[in-house]
Amino acid sequence: MALTRRALGGLTLGGSAAFTLAACGGNEGDGGSGATELTWGVSSAWESWNENTQSGNNSYGHQAMYPMRYGLDGNTSGDWDENGEFHLADQVFADAQVISEAPLQVEYTLQENAQWSDGQPIRVEDFIFQWYSISGLPEHADQTKALPASTSYGPNIASIEASEAGFVVTFVDGYLDPEWLYSPTIYLPSHVIEAEGFADWQTDPAVMGEAIAWSESNLIDVVVGPYKPVDYKMGQYITYELNDKWNGSVKPTVKKLTMKVVEGTPAIVTELRQGTIAGAWPSEFDQEQFDKAAEDQALAQEIYEGGVWLHIDTNYNSEPLKDQALRQAIFTAINVDDAIARVFPDTEVSRRLNHFFGVNSEYFVDHITPTGQGSGDTAAAAQILTEAGYTGAAEGETLTKDGTAVPNLVFRYGEGDAARTTIAELAQAQLALIGLTVDIVAIPDGDLGTVLTEGDFDLVIFGWSGSPSFVAAPNQYFETGVNYGSYSFPELDEAIAKVKSTSDVAEAAQFANDVEAIAVPLALTLPLFDEPQGILWNTNLIDGVVGNGNSQGGPIFNCAEWKTV
Repeated sequence: MALTRRALGGLTLGGSAAFTLAACGGNEGDGGSGATELTWGVSSAWESWNENTQSGNNSYGHQAMYPMRYGLDGNTSGDWDENGEFHLADQVFADAQVISEAPLQVEYTLQENAQWSDGQPIRVEDFIFQWYSISGLPEHADQTKALPASTSYGPNIASIEASEAGFVVTFVDGYLDPEWLYSPTIYLPSHVIEAEGFADWQTDPAVMGEAIAWSESNLIDVVVGPYKPVDYKMGQYITYELNDKWNGSVKPTVKKLTMKVVEGTPAIVTELRQGTIAGAWPSEFDQEQFDKAAEDQALAQEIYEGGVWLHIDTNYNSEPLKDQALRQAIFTAINVDDAIARVFPDTEVSRRLNHFFGVNSEYFVDHITPTGQGSGDTAAAAQILTEAGYTGAAEGETLTKDGTAVPNLVFRYGEGDAARTTIAELAQAQLALIGLTVDIVAIPDGDLGTVLTEGDFDLVIFGWSGSPSFVAAPNQYFETGVNYGSYSFPELDEAIAKVKSTSDVAEAAQFANDVEAIAVPLALTLPLFDEPQGILWNTNLIDGVVGNGNSQGGPIFNCAEWKTV
């Protein structure tokens, strides 16, 4: 299971992406068969129609809804291609420029005929609705219902106003952002929200909260993407037809596109062979299944380094895990290299040693290795516990402090995911060596968001799906009131605020590494590895599939360019 990293994504490969205005390419003509319909497999379910929220912040929902968003998904204002170049969503925007640095002001120039699929024009209220949705501010929305997955962007806006060219976003004094270009802008149509009975959303935070909650359970079929939804069921499928008001430069030729859930790589391979789906991006890379698929000449595949990385998180609301020494000991006892060897015996995969930067980034700094976290050194883990006043930190004993046994810890993992299951089982065995009893409990398909937002875990393994940017990640992982682990540390909040106090990328990266230096000893979340990504498709059905490790949409990033065969 993976979650998308909200509001500017996250850096996996390092560096700043180049910006190009043009879309990813043309798409003239169609395939030779005359077929005009395709079905694409999405490897897991989702439980919300609103990607802004904590429960909607789901990679699989993001994939399923990508054809109707096409870069305007509440996360950013375009997308990255397979080469790491950022493309502004040209169905709406003609340009975006900084017009002032004190305060920071960005003007967005609209394309002529920038409009929703019902023919209504893009308007300033659409920008404001998205701002209020993700600000995290009670004066904008009832935060018990808004529950934004990230507040790295919204609370820093002072105003959004119409201009002759389009709209101007003015930020609060002192706010700077080297990655301003990737900021979210529009997402949901405010005129539809008003028509559904939430007319006072701008002036009544309670109404705004209700509007957000409503949009979680009700799919709004007025969109800006190349496809509009015509039939759908939460967590199962979305069927699309062409948006005749599509204003983008790429002209799609597939007239009907269905995104449907197919769970598990074996099932995906079977459906590909049967021709019931044209392609899929499995949630886990299974070398054995990819080898089997390679035996079928009709099935193509691409394996690449992607933006999904796995980690184990602690829950700070779990009473025993409030103790930093226990968290440190747990992370020290877990053997990441052993997990990699078990999960990927024939694939070259290395440890992830920074929360924000991959090893190939020029900004990569390793604060993790010196702590021993992820080493599997149970003797060192036991020593940490002994020095903190624990007894029984040994195999066959019960870890105890002040005469009270540490209760069983619940470790959650994605049901049916072989890699996460194996890692949970290994952690269970490794933690038994320091006197801890761990109960591993599967997360049913589609329930990851609920488990995280409700804090229904002591330890949990899941993946972040990122993109070539980093400034929002410290906020989402560690800032008070935003992260899934209920972490609240003033020193972290103070360090996180500095990441967006400069317009210089290198300086912002240094500030992010300052956050890393504080977060690692706290032992809140343990990075494991960058997960290899693989896609499969049937060459008798589809053409134009491209692997993309930079986009949170993965291979779906260019679905408007797909052709039938």
